Amino acid sequence: MRKAKPEDLRGIRDIEVAAGELFRGIGMDAIADDPPPSEAELMDYQREGRAWVATDPTDRPIAYILVDAVEGWAHIEQVTVHPRHSRKGLGGALLDHVARWAREMGFNAITLTTFRDVPWNAPYYERLGFRRHPEKEWSDGLRKIVQRESRDGLDAWPRTVLVKEP
Repeated sequence: MRKAKPEDLRGIRDIEVAAGELFRGIGMDAIADDPPPSEAELMDYQREGRAWVATDPTDRPIAYILVDAVEGWAHIEQVTVHPRHSRKGLGGALLDHVARWAREMGFNAITLTTFRDVPWNAPYYERLGFRRHPEKEWSDGLRKIVQRESRDGLDAWPRTVLVKEP
């Protein structure tokens, strides 16, 4: 695991496309068809030190995580593992890495938004210690993220906000 480099950005996009295909198998074709973040968007995360990758033995990315700072909280914008490398603990390792980073940076908590009923989404994160974050406790920044995701059509399926102490 290491910070993402500029040369990793194409691989990150490839991971996102491959992982998106899993949603097609559960009737969420719109998610599978959603394009990955652009290299320009990813470059912002990489340049600001808010993107990490897990790599294979040849140092090619096989999983990644992107983090935003939202009002004193570390918000996981995306964490994705290539399907060929799933179920090996890579997602959890990336989340643990970000938790350590968040503590060092003085963040109060880690948040993320995710699909409530997709097995590798909310149920997975809850097994890792995340808990549902009631709407009445959302910060303005978190509320804006949820509203943006709604405008992007993600709320066509039940969503939830999760939180965990770093």
